[in-house]
Order: sequence, then structure tokens, then C-alpha cells
Amino acid sequence: MGEIKKEKIVIVGAGFGGIKAGLLLSNDPNFDVTIINDKDTFRYYPRLYHTATGGNSKETSILLTSIFENHDINIVIDKVSKIDRKNKVFKTESGKDINYDKAIIALGVVTNYFGIDGLQEFSYGIKSKEEAEKLKSHLHQTLITDGSPDRHYVVIGAGPTGIELSGQLAFYLKDLLKNHGIKNKKVKIDLIEAAPRVLPTLSEQTSIAVTNRLKSIGINVMTNKAVQSENIDSLMVSGKPIKSHTVVWTAGVTNNPFFKENNFKLNEKGKVVVDRYLQAEQDIFVIGDNAATQYSGMAQTALQNAVLVSNNLIRLASGKSIVMDVPKMPVSVIPAGKKWAAVIWGKIKLYGWLGWVLREAADFIAFHDLQPWWKAGAQWTTEFLKDDQCPICDKK
Repeated sequence: MGEIKKEKIVIVGAGFGGIKAGLLLSNDPNFDVTIINDKDTFRYYPRLYHTATGGNSKETSILLTSIFENHDINIVIDKVSKIDRKNKVFKTESGKDINYDKAIIALGVVTNYFGIDGLQEFSYGIKSKEEAEKLKSHLHQTLITDGSPDRHYVVIGAGPTGIELSGQLAFYLKDLLKNHGIKNKKVKIDLIEAAPRVLPTLSEQTSIAVTNRLKSIGINVMTNKAVQSENIDSLMVSGKPIKSHTVVWTAGVTNNPFFKENNFKLNEKGKVVVDRYLQAEQDIFVIGDNAATQYSGMAQTALQNAVLVSNNLIRLASGKSIVMDVPKMPVSVIPAGKKWAAVIWGKIKLYGWLGWVLREAADFIAFHDLQPWWKAGAQWTTEFLKDDQCPICDKK
């Protein structure tokens, strides 16, 4: 008997959804699985704010070869630029042609500056390990060069990322001033939000609780404020300048340009229209942040999407019927400074130290979704590694 022809599954993107799909499909004898990613690591975005404030970059980066150890999968480090639907081929920037029978696309989102003048040039970000390290270096270098903190540290966007960063920054800057021997200097941190309240997509109760927490640790919360422009010395907000050399943009993301460039059907928010099986077109599935689904944008949604599509592909290969996606509301866990977090779990809402404990547990669970428990445990402990990359602070 001849060898059974395997179905070629190509996964584009190695975020939560892409990794989970790769793990579920790669050891199935019916499939020949390839994952394409522009970097050789998985990036754990929920901890980037911590990397930017003294944490070790290891906590946000895991080698794909480590995740897929003992899995039968082809790893291609390249960037997909085009899809040839007729011939079922992905074309990469380096010139590779990668054939597929079925494709799962999970590319994640990119930063959106909404066309605001100067933001892309002068603001910092924490959307990648490189951006987080750049911000951390700037925080230290300002103290080394000027011998004094910035006039204002400004975080734009009071969604989860902005709250996580500003809350941690309040404690981190105090440590930096102490390490650098700078006394009697007050640090001002502004958190700016265009909506009437922080966390505008969550309940008013949660918004109030988080706002009160931020104010209690010294964050100046500014809502209903429109960011208009930035230059090298200041940020223009609702007609008034804020003097600052440290502006961090966390407010906007948009769908990966790959989908528009390759003529996918998009909704009014730029996300890919999918059916109840998360299929965008014949044999092309789009999951996670890229798909126009109810809870798109959350890591838990990406993982759930990956499980659904992977299990359906396995069922199809076995001649079984497939099941539809049933959106599940994710649990939101939002830290706001040391040992405090807000947890929204359906109707259950928790704030404070217990919320922080649940966030620590959530990080371990997230790592365990992608790794065996012993690797997940080792990855989780990297949170406690300190790495300031500063000749003064690293001696403390």
C-alpha cells in the first residue's frame, strides 16, 4: 500500500491562536502542518508592560522550537505577503511559495495612530519586546543624562494596557529615583483617555473601582480628552500642551494590513468577516484578533477559536460533522500597580489583592495552554527576574 497523502495545513501567525492550532494539529497523522511567523519566538503580550518597567524580556518571549519540541511541524520564519487563492499558495517576502490545502490565519493586530501628527515619530509603545526595552532604556537614560525625572510621564489610552502600564510605572519610577539618588522630586503620571471613563467597554462599576485605585497611587486620570499632536517637547491635548519627553501610546490598534491588501471581506471595523465555523472563504479560516467575532481581541478568544477550528479539521479528516462556534465571554483580569487587579468574570467582579493572585494564576494557565506544566512553571517564574539594563540600578 502507498503512503497516505497528508492534507497540508498552513498556519500563518504564531500568537496564542496560531500556536494552539499548531499544537493540536501537528501530531495528527492526517496532516502535514506548517506554521509561518515573522519571528522565531512567541510573544506573550500581557506581560510587556512589566518588561518595560524592569522585568526580564524572557517573561514575554518563548522560542517556537521550544514550544514545538516533540511536535511534527514545519516552522518557517518569514513574513507572508500575498495569498494566491486559485493555486492555494502563500507567498512570503523572501520569495518562498508555501502550498496549502487548508489555511488558518492568526496574524494579530498592528498599532494605529489614527493619523495624529507626530505620534508615530515621538511616542513610545509597548506592542513588542523591542518597544518595551526601548521605553525602559529611555526611563533610565533620562535620569542618567539629566539627573532628574521628566516633567510628565504620559500614557495615552485607558484600556487594559494603559492601566497596566501607568499603574506599574507609579511604583517603578519611585524605585528608579531612589536607585539614582534623586530626592525630593515628585513624579507626575498622566493617563489620558478620549472616552468619558477608563475601561469604557467594561461596566461603570469596574471603571470607578479602577479609577479610584489609580488615583490612590498618584496617577492623574484625564478623561474626555482628545490627543491632537505631539512634537519633540510636548503633547497637545484638547488645545493645551503637556510638556513631556515620555509619551506612551497604548490607545489604538487596527487589523493586520495583510487582509485589506489581499481583498478579504472586512466589516466596518476592518476585521475579517467569518461564518459560524470561523471560515472566511473556502478552506481559509481566520481566528483571534483578526476575525469579526463577538469577543475578538482577547487571548482567551484566540485560544477558543484555535481549538474549534483544529477540532473541526480533525473531525472532517475522520468523516465526522463539524460544530459551530459558540462565543464565550472571556475573563478580564487587569492589574493596576503592585498586588492589585480588577477581575471581571461574568457577573463576578473582584478588586484588589485577590484579583492580583488570580492574574498570577492566569499567567501560569496561559503558559500551560502552550507548554507542558514544567515548562510553563519555568516560564512563569521569569516574572521575578529583574533586568533594568542600567549600570546604576543593576548594582542595587
